[in-house]
Amino acid sequence: MVYIQCYCSPCGELILASMGDELCLCDWNGMPCAERNKRRIERFVKADFSMEPSPVLEKTMRQLDEYFAGTRKEFNIPLHPVGTDFQLRVWRALLDIPYGETRSYMEIAEKVGNARSARAVAQAIGANGIDILIPCHRVIGSNRSLTGFAGGLEKKEFLLALERAGRL
Repeated sequence: MVYIQCYCSPCGELILASMGDELCLCDWNGMPCAERNKRRIERFVKADFSMEPSPVLEKTMRQLDEYFAGTRKEFNIPLHPVGTDFQLRVWRALLDIPYGETRSYMEIAEKVGNARSARAVAQAIGANGIDILIPCHRVIGSNRSLTGFAGGLEKKEFLLALERAGRL
């Protein structure tokens, strides 16, 4: 069983999902990316979805509250990302980007072992289904511009500004 709940963040509603005691989805509700990621979970785990609370969803909501209040810089939620081996490698690399810092797609490509795979890295980042906790918002263009964010650039800008303010 995959349990689902919605969370109202200061920059938009998130849909959260858990399997067992792990978070498998934290995505922007109503956006095409969330629907794609939900379908991927359905395909990979072949589980039914139920709009019910779970202990991991409650813990995630508390930690998101703290993050948006500026009092949490790291999450300690067990994660269960669902994707290909390459996507999982890219998402693990995102977890190494410190709070309030950014990396380029090229830097992530180099970190996963192939500097020429920036486009594939960008596609993997775009498929991240655990936004904020796996911080894809911290990835920017090589020219330091804000590019590509499944939730929309205004949300990416909001999250980066929140983290910059928390580093002061």
